[in-house]
Amino acid sequence: MYVQAAAAVCEDKKGIDTRILELDPIDSGLSDFFLVTSASNDRQAIAIADEIEDRLKKDFGVFPNSVEGRRQGQWILLDYVDFVVHVFLADRRAFYDIERLRKSARPLTPAEFDAELKAELAAKTLAARKKAAAKPEPPAKAVPSLKPKKKAKKAAAKPRPATKTKKAAKKSAVGLAAGKSRASRPAAKKAAAKKKPAAKKAAIRKSLAKKSAAKKPAPRKSSPKKKKR
Repeated sequence: MYVQAAAAVCEDKKGIDTRILELDPIDSGLSDFFLVTSASNDRQAIAIADEIEDRLKKDFGVFPNSVEGRRQGQWILLDYVDFVVHVFLADRRAFYDIERLRKSARPLTPAEFDAELKAELAAKTLAARKKAAAKPEPPAKAVPSLKPKKKAKKAAAKPRPATKTKKAAKKSAVGLAAGKSRASRPAAKKAAAKKKPAAKKAAIRKSLAKKSAAKKPAPRKSSPKKKKR
């Protein structure tokens, strides 16, 4: 958290009586925390403010929204919106007494702030674990095998129905008869074709016999012989 990083800088730069004021949400307005520390001279105050700005910029990429009082070094204010850093000279801090002006705020040392933050995080993690334990685990998904799938066997031919309806039986019988008649037609034609020449020949023979019979001369009648006298 940014406030903790800024408080650590104050401790490193020998800030005096560093406090984190947890502001009342109703009374605070735009900010959540005030970080207040003191310096023994203006050079130390400027050094603390510069180090806070550099540390937050390098570690978190955070820049202050506004900076005031850097030139004088008596009261330097760094506004990070969520929290505000106040670096005072010791006499100026006593004069303005910012802790008294924020009576609704709860003052904490950096160590106390860290302890409370850790306790809150532990409570949140326990609550999350309880919720996760209460929820039923989803059924495990089947892991696909890495073996290549075998080709599916061809579907067997569907068996024909054993029984047929009457109409189907009639149709099949008619079809068989028609097939037989069609198959027997070529043989009958061949037999008829063989019979025709023999019949023609017989008819021709009969006609020729009739003609020859008609052309033969009729037999002459023998005249009676005359008797000799």
